[in-house]
Amino acid sequence: MLNSENKLSHVAKTGRQYPSRIIIENVSPEIDGGIFPIKRVVGEDVVVEADVFLYGQDQVRAQLLSRKKGSSAWQIIPMQCLGNDRFSAMFSIDSLTSYVYTVQGWVDYFWTWQKVIQKKYESGQNISVEYEIGAQLIDQAATRAVGKNAKRLKELSRLLRKQTIARTIELTKNLELSSLMAEYIDRDRIVTYPKELEVMVEQPKANFSAWYELFPRSASPDSKRSGTFEDCIDLLPEIAEMGFDVLYLPPIHPIGQVNRKGKNNSEISSFEDPGCPWAIGAKEGGHTSILPELGTLEDFKKLVKQAKKHNIDMAIDIAFQCAPDHPYLEQHKKWFRTRPDGTIQYAENPPKKYQDVIPFDFENSEWEKLWEELKNIVLYWAKQGIRIFRVDNPHTKPFLFWDLIIAQVKKEYPEAIFLSEAFTRPKVMNRLAKGGFSQSYTYFTWRNTKQEITQYMQSMLKSNVKEYLRPNFWPNTPDILPEYLQYGGRPGFIIRFILAATLSSNYGIYGPVFELCMGEALSGKEEYKDSEKYEIKHWNRDLEGNIKDIIKRVNAIRKDNKALQSTWNINFYTIDNDSILFYSKVSADLSSIIFVAVNLDPYHKQSGWVNIPLKELGLDSEQPYLVHDLISDDNYIWQGVRSYIELDPFSIPAHIFKVKKTMRKEADFDYFF
Repeated sequence: MLNSENKLSHVAKTGRQYPSRIIIENVSPEIDGGIFPIKRVVGEDVVVEADVFLYGQDQVRAQLLSRKKGSSAWQIIPMQCLGNDRFSAMFSIDSLTSYVYTVQGWVDYFWTWQKVIQKKYESGQNISVEYEIGAQLIDQAATRAVGKNAKRLKELSRLLRKQTIARTIELTKNLELSSLMAEYIDRDRIVTYPKELEVMVEQPKANFSAWYELFPRSASPDSKRSGTFEDCIDLLPEIAEMGFDVLYLPPIHPIGQVNRKGKNNSEISSFEDPGCPWAIGAKEGGHTSILPELGTLEDFKKLVKQAKKHNIDMAIDIAFQCAPDHPYLEQHKKWFRTRPDGTIQYAENPPKKYQDVIPFDFENSEWEKLWEELKNIVLYWAKQGIRIFRVDNPHTKPFLFWDLIIAQVKKEYPEAIFLSEAFTRPKVMNRLAKGGFSQSYTYFTWRNTKQEITQYMQSMLKSNVKEYLRPNFWPNTPDILPEYLQYGGRPGFIIRFILAATLSSNYGIYGPVFELCMGEALSGKEEYKDSEKYEIKHWNRDLEGNIKDIIKRVNAIRKDNKALQSTWNINFYTIDNDSILFYSKVSADLSSIIFVAVNLDPYHKQSGWVNIPLKELGLDSEQPYLVHDLISDDNYIWQGVRSYIELDPFSIPAHIFKVKKTMRKEADFDYFF
């Protein structure tokens, strides 16, 4: 903290002839004092607020400065006072490049003079001295102006000195004079917030996406052979038709033979067992090699290219770990941790053991070579056309490692997206997001009740987490079969799908397993029985009871309605039944208003009355309005703040309503039917 002597010294160092009166505080958004950037995608706005104030009664002005990083040209936006010395303005992101922003404030002596002379005149006070004060301020501005503007300011100064009282008051309100005085302020008196805050800008898919996870070895229509990349290509039309725009493949690399796991994670495997794809590396190669059974590198690149034709981006898994027979174990033994008995430490999460996986030691004596090698792995796949990376267990690696790698990859490929698969402690999850991860796995998987879901969403909405963390909601993964899905049956899968797809703008499902509503678990565990992680499957995606049609319908609704393309525009409404969750998603301009009602009970019909704050939505409580259920295609006429909801989980356990129109008179009713 500066003492009095240091403060005076600081004033001298700024070059000012006088100490500044302006204080700028509580700038938002600002993450950890400006250490980390906020995040936006191309097309989004950045709303900036700040406290700007001074001692005394003079008037304060503030402005927002923004520019593209690397450019010297600032965009200047006047800030509006929200009251209580809080100012606000916004700027738009129109390029896939980083931006910086800051705030400036100054004392507006001319604006102050305008207000003072007006008040003195209205109260009958003598304002003859005020003429000269105003004229001097205009004269000073004229010295800063050039050309015809300088000449005009001098003319206005002379006029002010010669006018009658009434004409002087009129002149103080002159828009031309006010505009010129605002243009030629004394810039030496402007105070700038000492930090230039950064915006990490990403491609739009970082903010709005639907992920489909698929094991390529299970893509074969022939039960006598494993799947290939060619088989994945054959599935692209169906995946695209369902509305997914990201196809995520678990590790596609050679799988280790040493300590290979058998079915259901058995430590004993047979010759036929294909092993777990996350046990990466064998004699065929490591993280930049492809499992031969899947095809060649050219086959993979063909898959990436064909996916693009269906508007699907390929995502691959980045799992920085090795099977015991990965080439790295022979080439770089120092990269791994050796136990006192001379054995290499395999991965553990007690009581779970992963004998087929060896973690890297990120703090080994050759850590710089290791980090460089791992960065080059990501860059290698980026060169093959991959721009989306799902990162396995990032919370078990150094934060600084991810900060550096993501920054370096984005320098070459600014459109790259990184999804953090980190079911971990909140502060750890948040720190990974601050460090550059575009999207994050979350605790949604275990939030089932109305209270749990509401509290979880509101905890993010009420904090600055929304400025840097984008949740990606997954109802299930190959590792996790939640109890809700184990016992909820087909209605449970639909409920969790609709929640994931409408609560968050980013979501994903573990492909055919979810489509087919498969909920059989190992006894007492949240793990799939006969898991695809350890064996090759052959799925009949057209089995009776599949939910492909509802998935297709909801994904189309998401794409057609702007309100569902953001996570942070959500509001929860009161309904007199704890088994029904009711919320809205509303675009900033109110052009897209969506109501979502979900029955959280997969076994019973539920009903209740919901209270809707119509005024906040621009709706007239005295007029009827139409809501269109985008799932069933039914229309309902509602009026007033209370409306009735009834949902049967064995038909459709949810409504997704689009508010279509305020109805002005009863004669309009026939218009809709």
